Amino acid sequence: MRISKFFLPLLKETPAEAQIISHRLMLRAGLIRQEAAGIYSWLPLGFRVLKKIEQIIREEMDRAGAIEMLMPTLQLADIWRESGRYDAYGPEMLRIKDRHERELLYGPTNEEMITGIFRAYVKSYKGLPKNLYHMQWKFRDEQRPRFGVMRGREFLMKDAYSFDLTKEDARKSYNRMYVAYLRTFARMGLKTIPMRAETGPIGGDLSHEFIVLADTGESGVFCHKDLLDMPIPPENVDFDGDLEPIVRQRTSLYAATEDVHDQARFEQEVPAEKRLAARGIEVGQIFYFGTKYSEPMKAVVAGPDGKDVAVESGSYGIGVSRLLGAIIEASHDDNGIIWPESVAPFRVGLINIRVGDENCDRVSNEIYAKLTKSGVETLYDDTPESAGKKFSGMDLIGLPWQVVVGPKGVAAGVIELKNRRTGEKVELSPEALMGKFIDGYSAV
Repeated sequence: MRISKFFLPLLKETPAEAQIISHRLMLRAGLIRQEAAGIYSWLPLGFRVLKKIEQIIREEMDRAGAIEMLMPTLQLADIWRESGRYDAYGPEMLRIKDRHERELLYGPTNEEMITGIFRAYVKSYKGLPKNLYHMQWKFRDEQRPRFGVMRGREFLMKDAYSFDLTKEDARKSYNRMYVAYLRTFARMGLKTIPMRAETGPIGGDLSHEFIVLADTGESGVFCHKDLLDMPIPPENVDFDGDLEPIVRQRTSLYAATEDVHDQARFEQEVPAEKRLAARGIEVGQIFYFGTKYSEPMKAVVAGPDGKDVAVESGSYGIGVSRLLGAIIEASHDDNGIIWPESVAPFRVGLINIRVGDENCDRVSNEIYAKLTKSGVETLYDDTPESAGKKFSGMDLIGLPWQVVVGPKGVAAGVIELKNRRTGEKVELSPEALMGKFIDGYSAV
């Protein structure tokens, strides 16, 4: 994509309402625009990152055996009355009426709706287990939306829902999501720690939040330091096998959010030199709540003996849009964002520092054409702006690699390549540069 044809509204100054670094950088780098308190438009650069995050989540959910679908944003109030949550949920729920006076709500979560879908079609234990998920916009009318996408009112969430015959089977489904979440966040360049957490309005008695440590995090967290360096389950992990050892390895060490923290137990179980008390950002949460919804909503299946059994369920959420803020909080410097390659809006930022110079234009256009043809996502700064402005703009938006084409380098037959994360710069021939980004590249 050529910047001259792209929509990339960068800001020099930080808007006054931005209190934390991710909010400041998302506004300045042209990822989002605030439309109302806690409600944002996703501009092209931010939307590209959102799609990259979605795809990683989708791949890991599919690998773990979950099945994607899509549910609407608006839900009938009646189905929430079946579970008893309509009146209990609180003012965070946006309640509306349509022209026929039917009571609706803008869904903050989907336990009721998915249970209604499940009970309509699955009648026998032979149809179990099932795990259905979608990625959909949700709305919670926060009293004090703040910190940009970290605590907004409208947000994109991946929510999955498992259905099993027994508690033992439900625990297996819970473990699948636990392991899938470890892999999902690691692929985004995040180090997350699963921690025991409150279940809140979702319900149940078993829940883990996946926390990214950050000074700006809203949650106080307490854990054993060894959790920071545990290996991530490999891509070939067997989701149909026994995942309990992986889960037990982590849950055997103390890790809790402040809502469920027990200081006496923390001090008893964790040696002083291994205790970590910090702030953290929640990027996902998983719940096992048994028959909380299936019993009142009569979501039953015929068991092996022919008798009706209320299914055991769990739900599993990831804050898709919140993840952009969390990644930036974990990966930035004084100059701007530093995107991990897996979620970067473009992999390469190509800078022609002398637009209008015949040789610089020729070499830049050749590099751009070859990278683009080979599927290397490239943002080409072909504008007549000054070199200093181009460099600062590229640092701000944080693409992993910067390729700089200038008159001196072209005359010497070299191109400069900068690693945004380390700041390391090297000079390469155009052929060597292509070989770095294009597998099997040959100049012939």
